[in-house]
Amino acid sequence: MSNFRGCMEVNFFGTVSVTKSFLPLLRQAKGRIVNISSPTGDQPFPCLAAYGASKAALNLFTETLRHELVPWGVKVSTILPSSYKTAPSSNNAYWEQQHQQLLQSLPPALMEEYGEDYIAETKNLFQSFAEHANPDLSPVVDAIVHALLSPQPQARYYAGRGLGLMYFLYDYCPISVRNRFLQKRFLKKTLMPRALRNQDGSAGEPRPQQQRQQQQQ
Repeated sequence: MSNFRGCMEVNFFGTVSVTKSFLPLLRQAKGRIVNISSPTGDQPFPCLAAYGASKAALNLFTETLRHELVPWGVKVSTILPSSYKTAPSSNNAYWEQQHQQLLQSLPPALMEEYGEDYIAETKNLFQSFAEHANPDLSPVVDAIVHALLSPQPQARYYAGRGLGLMYFLYDYCPISVRNRFLQKRFLKKTLMPRALRNQDGSAGEPRPQQQRQQQQQ
C-alpha cells in the first residue's frame, strides 16, 4: 500500500496541488498546462499497477482540465513518453536496493507462493528493459516545447518510438492480441510462481490450498 500511496502522492496529488496553486495566474494570462504522464496510465502494463494507476488518474485529471479551461483560453496538453533511460532506473545499485527492500517487506506466505527466484527474474527483466531504454530525450523535450509555444498545441503528444504501434494494438485489436503483446514485449518470464510449478519447474495444477483460496476469492 505504501507504493500505491507514494505514487499517487507524487504523480497525482502533487500535480493537482501545483496546478491548483497556479490556476488563478494561468486563467488571467491565458497560459498553458503541460503534464508529463505515461502510456502506463492508458494500458495495463504488468507489474506496474501502482505507477499506472497514478498516471491514469493524472491523465483523466488533465483531460478534464482541458475541457474546463476552454472558456478561459488556457490550453492543456499531456506528454506521453515511451521508454527513456533516466536516473536512477539505469543504476544497477538502485535495482538491487529495490530488490532487497521488496524481499524484506514481503510476507512469508507471499514469498512462498511466488518464490525468490521468480522475484529475482522479474527484477532482472525490468533492469534489462531500463538498460536498453532510449538515452536521447530530445523527442520529449521537443514535445514539451511545442506544447508550450505552438499557437495550436496538441491535446496529447506521443513522444518516442514504438508508441504508434502500441496504441494501435490497444485501440483496434482484440483483448487477446493486446494481452499477448504486453506479455511478450514487457514481461518475458521463463518462470512460473513457485506455487504453480511441478517438481520439474513447469506449470502445474494449483495445490488444494490454492484451490480453496481461489474459490473464496
